[in-house]
Amino acid sequence: MTQQPGAQPENAALAAERDEAATELAGVEGEVSTRAVVAGGVVVGHDGSDCAQEALQWAAGLAERASWPLHVVRGWRIATAPQPASWEPGYVPPIGEYEQAVQADLEADVRAVLGAERAGGVTCHVVHAAPVRSLIEAAQAADLLVVGARGRGGFAGLLLGSVSDQVTRHAPCPVTVVRSQRKD
Repeated sequence: MTQQPGAQPENAALAAERDEAATELAGVEGEVSTRAVVAGGVVVGHDGSDCAQEALQWAAGLAERASWPLHVVRGWRIATAPQPASWEPGYVPPIGEYEQAVQADLEADVRAVLGAERAGGVTCHVVHAAPVRSLIEAAQAADLLVVGARGRGGFAGLLLGSVSDQVTRHAPCPVTVVRSQRKD
């Protein structure tokens, strides 16, 4: 990998995510959304975890008080997507059906936290990309990026998960990390 003179060395985790995303996306771009385009407001990352639910609740309150639009972003891969309704043994549904299943899952999570009325004013984005990449790209024109301190990762003793750690380092806008009130 060559770098421009004066450029910062690329973070190894981001490089690995980029390479993995490029491999998985080969041949499917145009079939699914690979980027969330947001024009201001609050972007909140959501992976379905308890911390993400708390971050969504906090972000929604701030967005309402500031009269900013609220955008909920979920980065996904085939391995993390719920099975589409058409899935059955021996049949792999088209990737668009996986995207629809992720969208339905995200919208259900948003309704569960905010209620149907408040959720109606929220824009949900599902992005076929690594979570860090999807959030950083969505935050390009955002006023604030909100993430939970921990996601679904396996190291529960850490104060920050890998996604929250990376977005605090690389986001193009201010970031708020919402710590869970739960004692694990």
